[in-house]
Amino acid sequence: MKRVLLSLALVIAGLGMYAQSLDKAKDLLKGSKLMDAKAEIDKVMEVDKNQKNPEAWYTKAKIYVAIATNDPVKAQVPDAFSSAFDALKKYIEIDDKKLILLQLDQYKPMNDIYQGYFAAGAANYNAAKYPDALIDFKGAIAAITFMASKGWVTQKFDTTSTLYAGISAEKANDKDQAAVYYKTIVDSGVTKVGGNDLVDVYKWVADYFYQKNDMPHTWKYLEIGQQKYPKDLYWADTELTIWRKVGNKDSLFARYDQIVKQFPDNHLFFFNYGLELYQYASDTTTGKHPAYDSLVKRSQELLEKCLQLKPDYPQASMVMGQISYNEGVDLQAQVKAVKGTKPEDVKKRADLRAEVGKRFDEAIPYLQKVDQDLGSSGKLKMDDKRVLRDSYDLLVTIYEQKNVKDRIDYYTNKFNNVDKDH
Repeated sequence: MKRVLLSLALVIAGLGMYAQSLDKAKDLLKGSKLMDAKAEIDKVMEVDKNQKNPEAWYTKAKIYVAIATNDPVKAQVPDAFSSAFDALKKYIEIDDKKLILLQLDQYKPMNDIYQGYFAAGAANYNAAKYPDALIDFKGAIAAITFMASKGWVTQKFDTTSTLYAGISAEKANDKDQAAVYYKTIVDSGVTKVGGNDLVDVYKWVADYFYQKNDMPHTWKYLEIGQQKYPKDLYWADTELTIWRKVGNKDSLFARYDQIVKQFPDNHLFFFNYGLELYQYASDTTTGKHPAYDSLVKRSQELLEKCLQLKPDYPQASMVMGQISYNEGVDLQAQVKAVKGTKPEDVKKRADLRAEVGKRFDEAIPYLQKVDQDLGSSGKLKMDDKRVLRDSYDLLVTIYEQKNVKDRIDYYTNKFNNVDKDH
C-alpha cells in the first residue's frame, strides 16, 4: 500500500511541475521576457505527454508570435512565425473545448501571424530581398487560406499577397513560381487591386504559356484576357503573331477580318492586314498566286482605310505607292515580251506602255505624300528614314522612265541627303 501511495504522490508531483512550468512560461510572456518564455515553453514541449495538451501548444503559439513581432529579438528566432503557425494549427487540431482560448483572445494570434507575414514580406520586398519576400508572402497566403478553411474570414484568398508573391518570384528570376501566383489571380477573375488594373498580370500569364509552347493554355488565357479587357490590343496582336508563326494564312486573314471589325478605328490593324495580304499575293516562289488580283485589290482597300483613319501615316502611303509602282514594272516586262512588228503587236505594246504610265502616275501622289509627311521632319527613326529613302528612290526611277530631268535631279538630291538631313 505504501509503495502505491508513493507512486501516486510522484505522479501528482510531476503534474504539478508541468503546471508550474507552463504557468512560468505564461508569466514570462506577460512580463515580455520573450526569450526566457521561449526557453521555458520549449522545455514544456520536450515532455512527450505535453504534446497532447492544447493549452501548451496555444501558449507556444502566443510566445512565438510575440517574438516574431518584436524587433529587438525576432532576429534570434528567424522561423518564429512558421513555428507559431505550426503550434497554433496543432492546438486547433487537438483542442476539445471549441477553441475557447483562441476565441477569448478574439483570434488575435492567428491575425498576428497573417499580418506579421505580410509586413515582413512588404519590408523584404521594399529592401529588394525578393526570395525572402516570396517566403513571407507565401506564409501570408497560407495563413489566410487556413483561416478561410475554418470559416473565420469570408475572402477566398488574399489578392495582394498573391500578387506580390508572384512579383517577388518574378524578380527572383523564378518564373515558374511566379506563374503559380499570377495564374491564381487570373483564374479568380479579379481585375483590380487597390484600384489598379491587373491587365499586365493577365498578359504575363498568356505569354508565359506561349513561351512554354503550351498552346491550349495560351489560347485559354488569351480568351480570358480578351473577356476581361476587351479594349486592349494585346490579345489580338498575340493571336495574329501565333497564326503567323503557324503559317496558316487562311486562319490569319480570317482573324484579321474579325479584328478590323472589332477595332474599326485602329489604323494599324488595317495597315498590317493590307501589307500582309499584299506580301502573300506577291510571293512568287511557287508562281503567281491564282487570286492575285483580288488579294491586291483587298490590300489596297485596307490600306486606303488606314489612310482615312490616319492620313499622315507614311508607311501606308509607301506601300500604296509601291503596289502601283510594282504593277507598272510588271507591265514593262510584258511590253518587252511582245516582240512582233504586226500592227496588233505594235498596238499591244503601246497600250501596255500607256498602262505602265498610268500605274506610275498612280504611285506618284502616294510617294510624294511620304515626302510630305517625313521630308520636312528633323531627325527620324531608322524605319522612317528607310521609308523616306525608298520613296525618293522610286520617284527617281519613275521620273527617269518619264524622262523629266528636273524631277529626277530634285528627288536624287533628296535621296542623297536623307542621312544628313534626318
